[in-house]
Amino acid sequence: MQQTTPIETLRREVRTVGDLKKIDYQVLPVREEMRANLIRMLASGERLLPGIIGYDETVIPEIENAVLAGHHIVFLGERGQAKSRVIRGLISLLDDYVPTIRDSEIPENPLAPISPQARRLAAERGEALEIHWLSRDERYAEKLATPDVSVADLIGEVDPIKVAEGRYLADEETIHYGLIPRTNRGIFAVNELPDLTEKVQVGLFNLMEEQDFQVKGFKVRLPLDVIIVASANPEDYTSRGRIITPLKDRFDVQIRTHYPRSIEEEISIMEQEAVQFAHDGLVFHTPPFIKEICAQLTMEARNSNEINQSSGVSVRMTINNFESVISNAEKRAVRLGESEVVPRISDLYALYPSTAGKIELEYMGEEQKDGDLIERLVNRAVQKVFDKYMRIESLQPVIDHFANGGGVEISDMMPSQHYVEGIQNIQGLRESLAALGVDGQPSFISTATEFILEGLHLHQKLNKERQGGRQTYRA
Repeated sequence: MQQTTPIETLRREVRTVGDLKKIDYQVLPVREEMRANLIRMLASGERLLPGIIGYDETVIPEIENAVLAGHHIVFLGERGQAKSRVIRGLISLLDDYVPTIRDSEIPENPLAPISPQARRLAAERGEALEIHWLSRDERYAEKLATPDVSVADLIGEVDPIKVAEGRYLADEETIHYGLIPRTNRGIFAVNELPDLTEKVQVGLFNLMEEQDFQVKGFKVRLPLDVIIVASANPEDYTSRGRIITPLKDRFDVQIRTHYPRSIEEEISIMEQEAVQFAHDGLVFHTPPFIKEICAQLTMEARNSNEINQSSGVSVRMTINNFESVISNAEKRAVRLGESEVVPRISDLYALYPSTAGKIELEYMGEEQKDGDLIERLVNRAVQKVFDKYMRIESLQPVIDHFANGGGVEISDMMPSQHYVEGIQNIQGLRESLAALGVDGQPSFISTATEFILEGLHLHQKLNKERQGGRQTYRA
């Protein structure tokens, strides 16, 4: 960031420590580098962590403060709150490329080597010491904490091959460095921090504060230049015995993440993250109320006392449910030879499998089945969204039609044209469809018709009978 020469020219022309000194290149510590880049972004109005929705007024300002202060950070939050994405997004605060010593085992500042090997190379080669330009992506590493992660994995271990080659055990160059030293001059992340064993946690906090560690009984002083970032579930992080207090104290700041606080944010994330595959000859449309039902279902689950909230209800549930509903609609369009893919209320049963794996019941037993709970959650979601769009009083002509003996049969595999023919006989339904903004397209008529019928059923104005994949609405 300090140089005025374009980075590509630097990478091509600056090859040795002597070249760096000729242009008076200043290598900043990682904390100062991230600070400088963040200050530049703040001054220019550039957004930190683009693609992260819902954190602009909460999490991101706290991250900015932590970076400006040069802090190690731990993110606390339930699953599906974008903790890993936020952590990985921090690499945008690193320079595009920085110089390191080419033949060193760990990335090191060419102007101030810290390992015995690099110091020896610098003494032997002087200004002819070759450098390597390290990209920002290469300066990030992460480890999922599990009970089998060892000190050797994260910090280092004596390399038996080097000993066999003739080095003494007391020689620091016999050490094979772990992930953290190999992320020197970068960002190292630990996911699910409390799952590390106490032994590893002790080694980690010693490295963070005193910048030294022990390998097989001898002490190694290695002033690493690394930012350590971690994630954890709040329940595990605050649970005595899961994480040792000194390590908790070494993290300078803890930032609490959260789920989307509005249905609009939930939908925005869903639309951004959902995977939709191209299919020649098919046009995809999703009515707003279908999107809202998928998002509202997740919010209902987060507020349900029947679901274990300590593990959370991930945003992935909204995304996967949305994908499942669209997939069922696509399957119908392909089988029936229709050109438009428009999800209906009858497609909602397709989200049961994608919901079941995302929730944990508070109480398990013969009387408590996840399928029954999901159905109740779906019904609540549909009813709340229905009440946003429709008023029961405006649907009185439709209710009267059924009261006079009318009935309607639907299914998720019924052609859209059948709905167009069916509404001809239901007084007031066409006007209600117009209130939803539905024009004459059969695919939109079918989904809006099902939405109205299901809303009346949930308000106990109509009965619904199921026979296999078919549903019949009557008075």
